[in-house]
Amino acid sequence: MTISAHDVKSLRDRTGAGMMDCKKALLETNGDAEAAIDLLRSRGAAKAAKRASRAANEGTIGSYIHFGGKIGVMVELNCETDFVAKTEDFRNLAKDLAMHIAATNPVAVSPEDIPAEVVERERAIFLEQVKNEGKPEKIATRIVEGRLRKYFEESSLLQQAFVKDPEKTVEQLITEVSAKTGERIQVARFARLQVGGGS
Repeated sequence: MTISAHDVKSLRDRTGAGMMDCKKALLETNGDAEAAIDLLRSRGAAKAAKRASRAANEGTIGSYIHFGGKIGVMVELNCETDFVAKTEDFRNLAKDLAMHIAATNPVAVSPEDIPAEVVERERAIFLEQVKNEGKPEKIATRIVEGRLRKYFEESSLLQQAFVKDPEKTVEQLITEVSAKTGERIQVARFARLQVGGGS
């Protein structure tokens, strides 16, 4: 069964759970959104739903300088209260995210944050690759969309596999810490600097 990105986003908007969690829940329930919500709630992933609409105006700046001083990262991580911002779990998360960004060099926080012109450029490259591979036109679009999904997984911070534990995505890691602290946690922005390599 194919689950559309629209269905996944709709479920995420309703539950506040991670994109991958929403997709898995929809697959397990054959696309039944209500059953998927129940499944997410039973797993605790939808706890973030109540927090999703609350403002996250507190937080910290996590930073990381890679050995040798050639790569540096700053990441703004937000939460709801100053109390949580000062906890060890929250500060460790900010530090881990900065280190992860140094290692993986994501393009944006989420797929929605990747500029449209970048997405279109990647789509054109993938289309050209598929033509050069001699794939039939009727499956070319599906192949291009598949490669684009892979690009989003590799290029957007929240969808990347976490470097310290590749079994989970960065988004799942944030959800875990959010469940522990009882507050909404979100990555506001990040900056990655590399000596001689631009940004």
